[in-house]
Amino acid sequence: MTDDKFKDSIVPPLQDDNEDGLLMSALPHSRELGMRLISRADDEAVLMIPYDPKLIGDPQTGVMHGGAITALLDTCCGTAVMMSSKKPSSTATLDLRINYMKPATPEKSVYAHAHCYRATRSIGFVRAIAYHEDRDDPIATASAAFILNFKGGSA
Repeated sequence: MTDDKFKDSIVPPLQDDNEDGLLMSALPHSRELGMRLISRADDEAVLMIPYDPKLIGDPQTGVMHGGAITALLDTCCGTAVMMSSKKPSSTATLDLRINYMKPATPEKSVYAHAHCYRATRSIGFVRAIAYHEDRDDPIATASAAFILNFKGGSA
């Protein structure tokens, strides 16, 4: 598979504006979590994990496991880096810091919005928010740095 085909399989084009998202099926952990691409634009991505009982971290409360939210934020940040103006062929997480503000609400899907606010020759810097319906009421925030890999080894 070529780099471009792999990149397109990770961040597939949306078919129309009414589509609620596409499964991120090229990444096994994303597929297992049911992660969906909601939108993408220059330097940005929005992903979602639908609520699923298999993702419960606390059986007494029904709250989604923090590890699922961490995976969502990491993948969303990486997707935003892939959408950066540098157009890397792949990325790798260099640093990921997450601040959890509150537990996710049981039986609600969790969204993540990430913005790659700077990309150098070798590193992309990203900020992200995990939330339910309102970005101003975050479940968690993240800041991350990603190594940018380029086909042929240079930008």
